[in-house]
Amino acid sequence: MKKLIAALVATTALAAPAMAEEIKEFRIGLLGGENAQDRLNNNECLRAKTEELLGVPTKLFAPADYNGVIQGLLGGTIDMAWLGASGYAKTYLSDPEAVEPILVKVNNDGGYGYYSIGFARKDSGITSLAEMKDKTFGFGDPNSTSGFLIPSIEIPEETGATMTSGDYFGEVKFTGGHEQTIVAVNNGDVDGGVTWADGLGEWEDGYNSGALRRAVDAGLVDMNDLVKIWQSKPIPEGPIVLRKALPEDVKVKFTALMASLPSMDPDCAYGVLSGEAKGVQPIGHDAYEVIIEARKLKSN
Repeated sequence: MKKLIAALVATTALAAPAMAEEIKEFRIGLLGGENAQDRLNNNECLRAKTEELLGVPTKLFAPADYNGVIQGLLGGTIDMAWLGASGYAKTYLSDPEAVEPILVKVNNDGGYGYYSIGFARKDSGITSLAEMKDKTFGFGDPNSTSGFLIPSIEIPEETGATMTSGDYFGEVKFTGGHEQTIVAVNNGDVDGGVTWADGLGEWEDGYNSGALRRAVDAGLVDMNDLVKIWQSKPIPEGPIVLRKALPEDVKVKFTALMASLPSMDPDCAYGVLSGEAKGVQPIGHDAYEVIIEARKLKSN
């Protein structure tokens, strides 16, 4: 990590004289799926550090859904975001020149995969997908990788049925995001749903990182009241992206800040990265080609 940061800082020194434009502000987009105030609170430290580093006003934007961030990146009104793999795929397919992946979160085991986790209330008696037949199933957001894209591909492979309401599940609902799905299952508004987690650590803690860990930290659920009923194959963690049109020195400075955040301010990194993580590492477009192809197939 130290070598990465040193290389980035050195590159910054080279890039600065070639800067063709200056930015007047820097805008950070926060994906939906968690209530807006929690998203703003968890990322305020990053906003403040970015503002100090870049020397321009830095603002946080927390749209109601994933598409709000995606459209902001495409329209040039958001400069940086941590996208899911499916969200990156939609952005790239809409405009290949809009954003570039710079970093990916690394889990405590050194990998950067995570899972879509199916779950239900323990007192419902549901312990598997088979017991979800004719029940109500909750998706998160249409642009979520773990909350829609991957389960909508893998679950039909297991059930032999489509995700259309009445085919296998009695009803399929979009809740609006990961937190909303967790709350809906916990409250009994839907019988089961999917969300994301790194799959590391203990179920009782909501794993080490992910939406379940966020919900536990926020006091929204007691994991002892929930049970896992399904798990996807490993999914590549979504990339932290920057708008391609940004000046190069801004890109390099921000990348160096994100790379150093876990060692510089672990508490800030915990909030920004949705729980415990080893850190971040460089990532490129090639890592998401499989998800891009899956997204293309779903749109046909």
